Amino acid sequence: MNQAPLPISLLVEGVTDEVVVMGILEHVGLACGRVYGRKGKRYVLQRLPAYNQAARFSPWLVVVDLNHDAVCAPEFVRANLPSPAACMHLRVAVRALEAWLLADAERLATFLGISAATIPLHPDAQPDPKATLVQLAARSPRRLIREDMVPRQGSGARVGPGYVGRIQEFVTGTQHRWRPEVAASRSDSLRRCIAALDTLRACFDRD
Repeated sequence: MNQAPLPISLLVEGVTDEVVVMGILEHVGLACGRVYGRKGKRYVLQRLPAYNQAARFSPWLVVVDLNHDAVCAPEFVRANLPSPAACMHLRVAVRALEAWLLADAERLATFLGISAATIPLHPDAQPDPKATLVQLAARSPRRLIREDMVPRQGSGARVGPGYVGRIQEFVTGTQHRWRPEVAASRSDSLRRCIAALDTLRACFDRD
């Protein structure tokens, strides 16, 4: 008889990524194990070879933003992980993980209190999805949303002080919750990530 499935270890750039990826794992019915990283993209890529060795024995999911580091996700993966272990999956958000949130336009519009027509139809084509999300939040009629998600003038920050908390609320909340299955229909990089997770189930055979 098979034992309980192995939890999937995560390696992510930051807390926002952790929240979203855990939401995806919950959607596909896979258990999340320990979460590593949270210190930026460079940190993740520097340690990727070591974690790839660990993926010889247990399932790992690494998620990073493409940004403008390569023309496309496959090129980025080939450059940074040419020989992935059997249970290692490196997934790339195009061009940033916020595109996956933008892809559920209906729910995001409701969450922000704006029109869905203002949300881009093709989030993976946005050059800076995080900036796009912040700009949309700035249009919100809800003062607390604006104060949390939009950076203070002159602060030099890219996001507001409550940005992570608001993303967590959108992804895990009981109302107006983000829907990965809907978002995947408008974000090819998210669709590919969800599809790839099915192959991790092969790592769970522990007879």
